[in-house]
Amino acid sequence: MPLCRSSIYTFALLSSTASAFYLPGVAPTTYEHGSIVPLNVNPLTPGLSEKDDQLRSVVSYDYYLPAFRFCMPEGGPKYVSESLGSILFGDRILTSPFELKMGVNESCKAACEPTPEYAYDKPSALFTNQRIRQNYFLNMLIDGLPAGQPYNDPSTDTDFTLRGFPLGEVDDAGKPALNNHIDLVVHYHEAAKGKFRVVGVLAQPSSRPDNKRKPDGGAECGNAAPTSPNLYLDEQGEKTEVTFTYGVYWVESRTAWATRWDTYLHVFDPRIQWFSLINSAIIVMFLCGMVFAILTRALKKDIARYNRLDSFNLDDLSGSGGEAEDGVQEDSGWKLVHGDVFRTPKNPLLLSVFLGNGAQLFIMTGCTIIFALLGFLSPSNRGSLGTVMILLYTVFGFIGGYTSSRVYKSFGGEAWKRNIAMTPIMIPGIVFATFFLLNLFLWAKRSSGAVPFTTMLVILGIWFVISVPLSFAGSWVGFRHAPITPPVRVNQIPRQIPPSTTYLRPFPSMLLVGILPFGAIFVELFFIMNNMWFGKVYYMFGFLFLTYTIMIITCAAVSVLLVYFLLCSENYHWQWRSFTAAGAGAGYVFANAILYWIRRLSLGSFTSGVLYLGYSLLLSFLFFILTGTIGFFSSWAFVQRIYGSIKID
Repeated sequence: MPLCRSSIYTFALLSSTASAFYLPGVAPTTYEHGSIVPLNVNPLTPGLSEKDDQLRSVVSYDYYLPAFRFCMPEGGPKYVSESLGSILFGDRILTSPFELKMGVNESCKAACEPTPEYAYDKPSALFTNQRIRQNYFLNMLIDGLPAGQPYNDPSTDTDFTLRGFPLGEVDDAGKPALNNHIDLVVHYHEAAKGKFRVVGVLAQPSSRPDNKRKPDGGAECGNAAPTSPNLYLDEQGEKTEVTFTYGVYWVESRTAWATRWDTYLHVFDPRIQWFSLINSAIIVMFLCGMVFAILTRALKKDIARYNRLDSFNLDDLSGSGGEAEDGVQEDSGWKLVHGDVFRTPKNPLLLSVFLGNGAQLFIMTGCTIIFALLGFLSPSNRGSLGTVMILLYTVFGFIGGYTSSRVYKSFGGEAWKRNIAMTPIMIPGIVFATFFLLNLFLWAKRSSGAVPFTTMLVILGIWFVISVPLSFAGSWVGFRHAPITPPVRVNQIPRQIPPSTTYLRPFPSMLLVGILPFGAIFVELFFIMNNMWFGKVYYMFGFLFLTYTIMIITCAAVSVLLVYFLLCSENYHWQWRSFTAAGAGAGYVFANAILYWIRRLSLGSFTSGVLYLGYSLLLSFLFFILTGTIGFFSSWAFVQRIYGSIKID
């Protein structure tokens, strides 16, 4: 109990400093006055509607999709090199026709020469207007920094920057208007005399139907609303010619390059997260107190009585020994199943495969959070989080194979070849197959979020060339080690299990046990889902580290309590029960995703609904494997400990 309390206080102190600290992910680029500053474009992504605070799609589109009719650079756009994680998360960074020169203001400049092929016909007008109604955002990167719009958080009165800016807006009459002009306000910092660095980018889009391209190559920018009408695309068949223009304004700033991301890393009302952590900490201390009471009071008393009973002279026929034994049996029944508690569970092969992948996932998640907490996964290094997760999961294939084989051997399993083969293939295969199936829907929608076929081949290569051999090596080492020996012998004839009370039956116990780990993470899960679906930057890894730690303690504590009550009711089928009960929180995670869909999303297309449900199911499945593994190993250690403390003839 004191250990639990001191750990929570230590973690809380750590989060207050680590959550705001990060290391730059890339080296700074220094520009001279008049030198070219690259502006790259990223896919269009759906954003929140200002009218009803709803997200209407989860599909992103390539910037140069022909239906958008955006200007292209001379010679065509070129891809900018990206990391594996950046590609998997939907980034498709391309060059653009926008020309920016350090310190040189441009009030009006045409992005390209309007030609008939750039005019909006009926299909492209319908497509673009639908994206405007769904509140799609343009995403541009200047020196790797996303262009955004200023925003004030009313709960904390904090000014920060939201990434992206709207493709257009729907006016009061319900007609979508296209934004064809962008004013870019670029903040720069003078690092040395004549040496400048970009430290901030703001974008102000507007709809200007009077934009024109001059014969001399210049541009004439019309007036923005409300002094001028908006630009509307004709959906009836008439082609609409659009001139895209932009302006660039340079503003000197005192912001240092190392802190330029701070304005993007905003937490909406951090008090909610602190209240959630305090609430979860109270739950953890309560659970730690219950486990502590069981271990130091009930179990200590039980073990003392059992050992005192074994010291009685069995030849004494006076009857006192029988009365003592009856008293012990009435007091607690967990010793009565000592001959069956380590009996091999049903489907030991499947359980061992789950546990091996769960151990691999557990260590990968912990290491990723620690790396992020220490600042090695800066948002300036795009896709670093996804890349590190994939690489760590691949490298830890050795741990997955070792854990699975060692557990399977301890269960007395004999199909060791199947265990070696299934451990690195079954769970990753389910994840890859689901991901590939969902990717087909993105391909069908021509979404930029669709992972290219070559990237799929790279993932398969990493899987079969690195992860699978490492898992095989871990399995070989695990099978060469001696099995974990139970402290008591297993009877040849299984003991009958008496009927259980209602709350100890499988489904009710899963509902009761699973809600506590979910209760420890649901607030942080809400923030993660907001950032994941709404394209925001999540960087509160201090809170995430605390939440992950509390979740581990909660899963372990509730699993131990459930197993203790099961054993006291003379039910020795604890292996699968501890795994499924701790993993039952995944059901609550998926139910929370459904509730989140009802409250925050208005997905009008079948594809968006399938993608949302598919990814939610996939995340819930991985959460089931992770928490189930924590529950099983905690329960296994508990059972080994209590049965190793009693004397059995």
